[in-house]
Amino acid sequence: MLRKKTYFVHDCMAFQLRSLLVILRQRRLLPDNFSKDQPMAYETLLFDVTGNVAHITMNRPDVYNAFRGTTCVELVKAFGRAGYDSDVGAIVLTGSGDRAFCTGGDQSDHDGQYAGDRGIIGMPIDEVHSIIRDVPKPVVAKVRGYAIGSGNVLATLCDLTLAADTAIFGQVGPKMGSVDPGFGTAYLARVVGEKKAREIWYLCRRYSAQEALEMGLINAVFADDELDAEVA
Repeated sequence: MLRKKTYFVHDCMAFQLRSLLVILRQRRLLPDNFSKDQPMAYETLLFDVTGNVAHITMNRPDVYNAFRGTTCVELVKAFGRAGYDSDVGAIVLTGSGDRAFCTGGDQSDHDGQYAGDRGIIGMPIDEVHSIIRDVPKPVVAKVRGYAIGSGNVLATLCDLTLAADTAIFGQVGPKMGSVDPGFGTAYLARVVGEKKAREIWYLCRRYSAQEALEMGLINAVFADDELDAEVA
């Protein structure tokens, strides 16, 4: 019976990987001749695989790792790449530097609509949310500094969220005249409860790492100099 269950789980993961590859190719996020060994250039991310762990780093520290339309497209590609690589067992999402994990959409990067390379209005952040939830590998958020707005949403969506004791979480949508277009409202309510989720969105307060831990928004808090070793 155990052997049958093992085969079933393996078959399900193989099906997920094939389905993910088809979707990414249909959306032209991966080339038809894609190979995990094929180098892929990123403008706003860093991507590397160490051992069996893929590390995806949002690399715009000068703007607190706020993302552009290009960043969203690259995140989908990077998660797709890591998800399809059978040698990768887990994915770590983080931000460059120690000031911020991510602070959401770059407000300086649009004039009426966010810039990007796909000819659409707005950024495909919903696709980023979907692939974080759908990729058949556990995703760990490693958070230092600010995780604000859509950055807070990304940290929430990951399977596990580990934070430095200097991390700060919160939403800013109502202050900016926007609301999350993806998983950041309903899923947040599932994580911290309906009342707390409304407080986070309505009041736009900022929460320390310890407060985030106590409400169930994250899994663990470590001293900043211990975070990397704990995630590894």
